[in-house]
Amino acid sequence: MYIESHASRVAVNNEFLFTDSDFSRIRTLIHRRAGIALGDQKRQMVYSRLSRRLRELQLPEFCTYLDWLESSGDGGEWQLFINSLTTNLTSFFREAHHFPALAAHVRKMPQPITVWCAAASTGEEPYSIAITLMEALGEKAAASARVISTDIDTAVLAKAAAGVFTTEQVERLSPERLRRFFNKGTGANAGKVRIRPEVAALVKFSRLNLLDSAWAVKEPVDAIFCRNVMIYFDKPTQKKVLDRFMPLLKPNGLLFAGHSENASLVNPAFKSLGQTVYELQRVRASGVP
Repeated sequence: MYIESHASRVAVNNEFLFTDSDFSRIRTLIHRRAGIALGDQKRQMVYSRLSRRLRELQLPEFCTYLDWLESSGDGGEWQLFINSLTTNLTSFFREAHHFPALAAHVRKMPQPITVWCAAASTGEEPYSIAITLMEALGEKAAASARVISTDIDTAVLAKAAAGVFTTEQVERLSPERLRRFFNKGTGANAGKVRIRPEVAALVKFSRLNLLDSAWAVKEPVDAIFCRNVMIYFDKPTQKKVLDRFMPLLKPNGLLFAGHSENASLVNPAFKSLGQTVYELQRVRASGVP
């Protein structure tokens, strides 16, 4: 049930006052800070997630919180605001068809291999990449490989770096992979597994916002995994990010996108190889690919 008050709509049963103006401000702020474009249908999600911050801070309404947030400069609350509004749906070997393509690619590339996972979340994706490199190259050759793993959300990065997962999170992995790449917990850690040190050694986690003016990733990489990220960006932001990926990919480097994303439509320099795998088409001075 809703009542109309001036131009703002207020949910009667909500714990905190949350107006149309508040939602509009949040949409502007998260787009400016993280590139995320929130649709009208995300209103209740925004209310639910940010209500936790209002309770924590003992604030009476969203307007008070947003005023304080905007006056706080670049303080830590901005990171908590971003963490609250990011979505972190992931699993080991999600969109499984990408990993044989990565394995085939790295086998023919000169060593050492570097892969950038641009949305590391809680770690399942970068660890899946590291496992793939070890299986494709052998443990000795893969030891020199690097999986640069970044995310805008500091909370999920902390979980990823710990490398601990429940048995439910790894239940779809084969018994062989579980034995080879994970240590089984006992005692107080029963029901959990930890990624083995030799896998973790390949992966380095750090915070990175794709909207930042400068990225810590500067070296050329063999492949970029940026999956199920662009769906949260508007088209201008998608193009800006893809344009910045181009100089970071080695010749014949690959971009792996999410199942509902199409890099070629946003930047034709990325040629589709099928199944949301893209190869960057280098352009000579003459303008001919």
